[in-house]
Amino acid sequence: MYYFKTLYIFLFFIALNLFFFSTVNVSAKSFQVDEIEISEPFKEKFDKNLVIDKGFRNAFLKIINLLVKSNDFNKVKSIRLNEIKSMIESFTIQEEKFIDQTYYLKIGVNFDKRKIYNYLEKKNIFPSQIKIEKFLFLPLIIDENNDDIIVYADNPLYEKWNLDSNKNYLINYLLPTEDLEDINFIKKNIDNIENYNFEEIIKKYFLNNSIISIIFKNKNNIKVLSKIYIEDKEIILNNSFKSYDFDSKEELNYFIDELKIIYEDLWKKQNEINTSIKIPLIIKINNQNLSVSLKIENIFKEIDLISYYSIKNFDKDYIYYEIIFNGTPQNFIKIMNDRNYNFDTQNKIWILK
Repeated sequence: MYYFKTLYIFLFFIALNLFFFSTVNVSAKSFQVDEIEISEPFKEKFDKNLVIDKGFRNAFLKIINLLVKSNDFNKVKSIRLNEIKSMIESFTIQEEKFIDQTYYLKIGVNFDKRKIYNYLEKKNIFPSQIKIEKFLFLPLIIDENNDDIIVYADNPLYEKWNLDSNKNYLINYLLPTEDLEDINFIKKNIDNIENYNFEEIIKKYFLNNSIISIIFKNKNNIKVLSKIYIEDKEIILNNSFKSYDFDSKEELNYFIDELKIIYEDLWKKQNEINTSIKIPLIIKINNQNLSVSLKIENIFKEIDLISYYSIKNFDKDYIYYEIIFNGTPQNFIKIMNDRNYNFDTQNKIWILK
């Protein structure tokens, strides 16, 4: 009996080597960018490789635009092509065609996530987790010249906000339906609009996140008070702009873009990965069920705040993981709890329950 138990443990440890140690240095989940479209006139010195290189650059800038705040984007947009290529895992040509002496190409590119994070860290840029989220958005225009509030009808922001959808934005906006009751709520509180919490309107849409933009407009300038609700947290932003002409399509679109960038930067800030914080964690998992370890390894790969993990040790009862986490231990616990993994944290080495 003892012989068979010893043989089982020996074979089990060999299995662990095959299943785990071979994957320790495997790159984490990639950033995949699809449908990058490029076109180039088909001339005498046409070079398909140059067109593909242009696609690589466009794909890189697209993913970077999702990862970093607007004021950090300029730090990386002049990156050399060979640096971009060093971060590419693979690419595919999704479509190519010739039309009227023009070559059209569509490619997909997979970037190594950790290499991009390392590149940004060297540039002293904290990336954001790419979290696409839906926000309720209610824009209110207060015309200070006419002492009037514009809610739905004749509100150019309400009408045009979602017309020019940008795939590089993380926030998807849901505008409320035109509702007479909402208008009455707002007009009833117009004298205290800056302090009004809009709860009566927000609760109708069952969203965790919302933005109320109160735009004070006169002949000289525009001031925007943004009341932003993320989960249970309220954030107030005050921004000033020159006086855009909302009757001009070009000026209105520019103003909308400026506001959206402000909200994107705030959302990215809320989901920032502080790579300067490197918290080492040791957790142990019962090794009687190999599938549990395989599943949790996949979870580690998916969590952007985990910059590194490996198997530190194992014995006949437990597998010990070492994790480098870019955040607080409490944040790690919350993230894992959200994925239905709970730990006993009473000792230095945490145990998966």
